Amino acid sequence: MLIKICPSMMCADFSNLKEEVEKLELAGADMFHIDVMDGKYVPNFALGPQDIKALKSLATIPLDVHLMIENPEKYIELFAKLGCDIIYVHPESTTHIHRTLLQIKAAGKKAGVALNPGTSLAVLDEILNDLNYIMLMAVNPGFAGQDFIPETIDKAKRLKRDILKNNKYKDIKIAIDGSINTKNIPLLFDAGAELFVAGTSGLFKNGQTYKESIDELKKSISK
Repeated sequence: MLIKICPSMMCADFSNLKEEVEKLELAGADMFHIDVMDGKYVPNFALGPQDIKALKSLATIPLDVHLMIENPEKYIELFAKLGCDIIYVHPESTTHIHRTLLQIKAAGKKAGVALNPGTSLAVLDEILNDLNYIMLMAVNPGFAGQDFIPETIDKAKRLKRDILKNNKYKDIKIAIDGSINTKNIPLLFDAGAELFVAGTSGLFKNGQTYKESIDELKKSISK
């Protein structure tokens, strides 16, 4: 099982987006992660449709979008048309999570659910058949640069062991978002995670080149 590193583009320099995209792709990035925030579901604002359009015009690797917005069902078609390959939504953000996941699938995209640190895995019980990805938040959503919540490791273990393996949902991938670095990524990988969103802690503003950072993250699982 190979890990995938997904740079969090809210941490990138959008004034030099073409150069950022080229450097990240050459460094070995596997997918670009896009956070969309509306200032309501989370107390912050982040990237929007025009940012995604610009990124899509430059990228040669897939895009995933993390919708930290209220009533995401109203905007699934928009983000699908913008070219996002995976669309993550939060169960708390929509009245009918099952219907919203079906919308994503109907738009021809992979459906993902994002679980906050305080959201129980029990919320997955009735929607597993509609999921391609489950993203566990290792920080409370809304801001970059927060401390990693160590309980995320046990949560990932329980997700893989008690839910995905027992129910034979082997095709559902586990992603982790929040303060990923070379210390916690091996533990999360051993717990069953495969996709890792890298932000300020593991990739941006850490004093290394993007290639050095991504190489270290990927190599850390074999140590």
